[in-house]
Amino acid sequence: MKVIILLLGISLLVAVFFLAAYLWSVRSGQFEDDYSPAHRIFFDDDNHQSKP
Repeated sequence: MKVIILLLGISLLVAVFFLAAYLWSVRSGQFEDDYSPAHRIFFDDDNHQSKP
């Protein structure tokens, strides 16, 4: 029975850690730009073209 309580405590700590990491990433603006990553492939990047 002690093992189940220990595992529940550890799983709650892991869940709180991931919740804190998610909230930190939302507040720091990681999910602000959801348009350009999907369409970035359509734009030409002239700086990285090889010269003939």
